[in-house]
Amino acid sequence: MFREIAGRSDLTNLTVFDGYPPASDRKAWERVPESYRMELIREGERWLGYGYPPIYASDYMEFCRTGNRSRFEEKQFQRRTVLNALVMAECAEYEGRFLDDIINGIVLICEEAAWQLPAHNTYVRDAPQHILPDVTRPVIDLFAAETGAVVGMAEYLLRDALKAVSPVISKMVDHSLEIRVFGPYLKEHFWWMGDGKTSMNNWTSWCTQNVLTAAFTRAAVPAAGREIIGKACESLDYFLAEYGEDGCCDEGAQYYRHAGLTLFNAMEVLNDVCGGIFGELYKEKKIANMADYIRRVHVAGPYYVNFADCSPKAGPCRAREYLFGKRTGNGKLMAFAAEDYRRCGDKLDLQEHNLMYRVQAAFAHEEMTEYGNGWGEEKAGESKRGEDWYFPSAGLFIARDERFCLAVKAGDNGDSHNHNDVGSFTVYCDGRPLFIDVGVESYTKKTFSPKRYEIWTMQSRYHNLPTFGGVMERDGKQFGAGQVEYELGREKSWISMELIGAYETCFVSSYRRRACLEKGRCVRITDRWEGDGSGEDVVLSLMTCVRPETVQREGELWMHVADMGVCRIAGGGAAVTEEIPVTDPRLKTAWEHSIFRTLVTFGGREMTLTVSGGR
Repeated sequence: MFREIAGRSDLTNLTVFDGYPPASDRKAWERVPESYRMELIREGERWLGYGYPPIYASDYMEFCRTGNRSRFEEKQFQRRTVLNALVMAECAEYEGRFLDDIINGIVLICEEAAWQLPAHNTYVRDAPQHILPDVTRPVIDLFAAETGAVVGMAEYLLRDALKAVSPVISKMVDHSLEIRVFGPYLKEHFWWMGDGKTSMNNWTSWCTQNVLTAAFTRAAVPAAGREIIGKACESLDYFLAEYGEDGCCDEGAQYYRHAGLTLFNAMEVLNDVCGGIFGELYKEKKIANMADYIRRVHVAGPYYVNFADCSPKAGPCRAREYLFGKRTGNGKLMAFAAEDYRRCGDKLDLQEHNLMYRVQAAFAHEEMTEYGNGWGEEKAGESKRGEDWYFPSAGLFIARDERFCLAVKAGDNGDSHNHNDVGSFTVYCDGRPLFIDVGVESYTKKTFSPKRYEIWTMQSRYHNLPTFGGVMERDGKQFGAGQVEYELGREKSWISMELIGAYETCFVSSYRRRACLEKGRCVRITDRWEGDGSGEDVVLSLMTCVRPETVQREGELWMHVADMGVCRIAGGGAAVTEEIPVTDPRLKTAWEHSIFRTLVTFGGREMTLTVSGGR
């Protein structure tokens, strides 16, 4: 798509990016509501006289030595988030109060030995990382590209004010971008750029967005501007080729923000500097579906359907979701994003270290606070019922009624950020998590290594799935669901599949799962296995975020999950519940306390779970 459009133009009339006004355009910035500008200023005042954290070589080396990546990243990210807050405050006020601290931040970042994270300090995908960066050969990873966009946007927004202090600040930024971003981008081939053979993920659109932002916020169009655009278009085509027509992000809702939305901003920059020629892409069905994905996988409040490394609390919608909906003519997405923005209290995103996103939020704030006000109340029934989806590209099934949201993941175990979760399900009742997908702990060296599936959150036995004599699902695209059938209907929606293809086991020849939402009544999940051996060797894991009460009643096992619902289990044998303390900071953002795994053996060949609301 991108290369075809670029090929129709000789790209001789490229312009610098002016999608958002610099701070010197006071009329434009004073159109940002005063209350919002005051909030930006108050946030900036928190960091006046701030001592940016020092970053030592030993901080960089810690990842290779111990596997810990969070301590270095906290320092690096903090530098950028503080710089962004100070820049936004200066843009709001424009009296020079914040400039010294901004200059300190820009100079310190430009003086860093490298911008890539230690976890990404390699030239070959999935190869061992080098303990220290080679300053003569920069690596462009997610955060090197994003740092380029941050300092590039900061210099663009405050160019006049910075030059009034010293013209060398802009020269320093330009020089750093040239040697750390533009030079390597044009001379090296990093895996995320794509080659038509290697699989892509969010890195492709995310890095490309930031390279484009850094390049076209310069005072003049880069001499290599056409070459940069050509390479960007090639990468974005490779990225799009990984998506099905349904627009499903196989990395989950959380990664939509780093995938679909970064594609959006790459399109915004390209369209701006190329005279609007890329605007026609917003009419493409695949791109429109990619935009709307986040609305389709929303459950209620902060919760989203999650799988793989995605958290059930995937983060609130902000300006980018709203603007993507606006560009694709999707009023429902605009209203959904605006409602979510208001639900979260219109607060500044204080942890955002991409300055472009902060600027977009400032200029969309007033429109979002007004658009579709009251939509959430008026359309509540529509949002809960009638929004069933099946995404064939990832095998993701979602069914809803007034009380329940049932999601099932078919597909295979070769997704980006994969967990071995083929066939697993989640159930929400009245917007609250009843059967859960845990998510992922904080990333370490082990997370993206051959030992990934030693981590418990990645394993099928910590999803709502069976084990066979202790045998779990395997990772890889060859391990997936078969014979998938589904139906989306007004009275009921269901999906069925054969799961044995996700395992390597000798005594079970078949394991079929059928999950159905009988609308207005219950969720019913029926599992049946065939093969040699005993039902005691077939054990179903059921994950909950509260300890269930289990009792035998009327020949069935009843699981009461707090006051949310009851799961009646027919055909089950013994049941044991174990507590899993949640201590990891990343997991604690979703689950504040312990989570629980209930292990249920089969009493025979078939087990049926019937989930109804209340006790």
